[in-house]
Amino acid sequence: MELAFWLLLALVFYTYLGYGIVLYVLVRLKRILSKKKELPGDYYPEVTLVIPAYNEEDFIEEKAKNSLELDYPKDKLRILFITDGSSDRTPQVLEGIDGVEVSHLDQRAGKAAAENRAMTLVESPIVVFCDANTYLNQDCIKNLVVHYQDPKVGAVSGEKRVLSKSSDKASAAGEGLYWKYESTLKKWDSELYTIVGAAGELISFRSELVADLETDTILDDFVQTMRICKQGYRVVYEPEAYAAETASDNVKEELKRKVRIAAGGWQAMARLRSILIPFPNPVLTFQYISHRVLRWSISALALPVILVLNYFLIELSPLYEGLFYLQILFYVMALLGWFLENRSIKLKVLFVPYYFLMMNYAVFAGFFRWLKGSQKATWERAKRASN
Repeated sequence: MELAFWLLLALVFYTYLGYGIVLYVLVRLKRILSKKKELPGDYYPEVTLVIPAYNEEDFIEEKAKNSLELDYPKDKLRILFITDGSSDRTPQVLEGIDGVEVSHLDQRAGKAAAENRAMTLVESPIVVFCDANTYLNQDCIKNLVVHYQDPKVGAVSGEKRVLSKSSDKASAAGEGLYWKYESTLKKWDSELYTIVGAAGELISFRSELVADLETDTILDDFVQTMRICKQGYRVVYEPEAYAAETASDNVKEELKRKVRIAAGGWQAMARLRSILIPFPNPVLTFQYISHRVLRWSISALALPVILVLNYFLIELSPLYEGLFYLQILFYVMALLGWFLENRSIKLKVLFVPYYFLMMNYAVFAGFFRWLKGSQKATWERAKRASN
């Protein structure tokens, strides 16, 4: 029982903090042993910016304006909106805007299906996908495509940035802190070899490598990038290309999003089983298991087991008693954060335990949704906080 307790505790520590430490050390060693190659900046291949948009009537004009203001040669950039299934005026608003193209079908089949259809319309060597509710920085396209001068690069991911005036909300503070940590890990992942999964808010691909996804795919961007990695290509992280959006309006909305991601994670792990085998690419397997598989499955499942084991070990020594009460304190803080947030009372010290518990609860909820097949590829997006 003691051995199981310490092994599971070490596993959880490694998942959330230890992997970051190991990754940092490996990256530092790589910097010492090899020099980073600098790529020329004046590289302007033809690019198609694809923006799937579902019922974005209130924001779509602003999104089109943001896309048209991107700093990239106009004769090299095609802006294509896919508005499949939209039942509001999204297609009509876009059709009145010069410089953008619109492709619409009445049927709504999900983002993966929309992106599959979009690829039949793409003729450029590089395709960029971004969400319709995000703002892109002006240089994002230039900063993404520069990496394609390296023939080993198959995809380049931008950074997701969370913005909100309501930064004292748990949804904003927790989500923002999480993404700052994730961004750091992705920078190091990319520097070591490849990132494992991309921010769906802004992701680019070599068009020739993009394959049709199963239309029920929940995490389309993640599965697409991992299949490109499986072919021997790298996925680079470029933080100077970013998509900014506001945080979820409240933790309930953020939980809805996290459960969907967790269900998609279970689905993706089932479809990407071959990457768990460390041949022919052991570094990819190491990064995939450490950064994704453990967090999406084993570590979350280990947390309640650790608590139960700790309870039965209390009598052995004061150490176990102290660890048990520290766990109880952490979970009480998380539950208190939930209680206060539902009453619009903000206490920042509770944001991290609250968000951590919510993320791990989502793993369980997502697992059962995946088993039942109740998480559809089509979904109602989380409400975002006003900016």
